[in-house]
Amino acid sequence: MAAAATVIFLSASAQLTHAAGMLPESTAVLIDEDNGEASMNLRNTDPVPALLYSTIQAVPEDKNPPLVLTPPVARVEPDKTQLVRFMLTNTEPLKVERYARVTFDGIPEKKDDGKAKVTLTVRQSLPIVIHPKSLAVDNEPWKRLKWYRDGDKLAVVNDSPYVVRMEQKLVLQPGNVSAGLAKTYLVPGERAQVELTKTDAKEAVSLDALKSAVITPFTAYGYAAESYTVSIGSEPQAASSEAAGK
Repeated sequence: MAAAATVIFLSASAQLTHAAGMLPESTAVLIDEDNGEASMNLRNTDPVPALLYSTIQAVPEDKNPPLVLTPPVARVEPDKTQLVRFMLTNTEPLKVERYARVTFDGIPEKKDDGKAKVTLTVRQSLPIVIHPKSLAVDNEPWKRLKWYRDGDKLAVVNDSPYVVRMEQKLVLQPGNVSAGLAKTYLVPGERAQVELTKTDAKEAVSLDALKSAVITPFTAYGYAAESYTVSIGSEPQAASSEAAGK
């Protein structure tokens, strides 16, 4: 998945506008437990020095990711790079992949030239996936998801030990029915509901008639893979105890 950008206005009243940002060398942070750490280079694309603020953000489904980063704050000269290291802190071997995000904020140095300005800071938000050393690499973990009808709802369960990422939008067949997920990832042991995105479709479509869904999964580095068609079953699938317990 490409890095998300959020514009933060640091000064409200101004005449001139100036944009700043830190450019990461990759679109995701992948950490192998066997190595114990990973790193990311970020380049200051601004013509003035900037402070780089790096922060790990836990997701609601994985509230205590076992890692820290350093340095949390660094001054980066124009067109220079700063290395940010990610180090694992787990004391027990991991059984399933773990998921978090990291945000990078570049705050450009202010120049006191007497001119009012608006400074635009671009925030980079990247996914972090931690892979257990005991787990084989799977380049297509989305094939492990189970899709099914659950009463008057459609659901998907990830009872695998892998983090699965995909586009939120999907198409149900037959009928090319538009649907979507609440977010772009499923952690091990997670169950999510599939929502029809059109009011008229909700009224016209019989869930019993739906046979498959076309999804667009993401590769490990967040790039869209080829679309993949999954079958929709009629029985719920329980998440395995190993996948559910991180």
